[in-house]
Amino acid sequence: MEMLAILIPVSLLLGGLGLVAFLWALKHRQYEDPEGDSHRILKKDWDDRPKP
Repeated sequence: MEMLAILIPVSLLLGGLGLVAFLWALKHRQYEDPEGDSHRILKKDWDDRPKP
């Protein structure tokens, strides 16, 4: 039972950190353009770089 005294606060702390990270991502507009992100990941912009 004393293990629960450790595990419950640790799980609450990790859950709180996850919530803070999610709210930070919302504040910094990380989820604004998911449609554009899906198109950009397929674009081969590395082929357009000039060759040295």
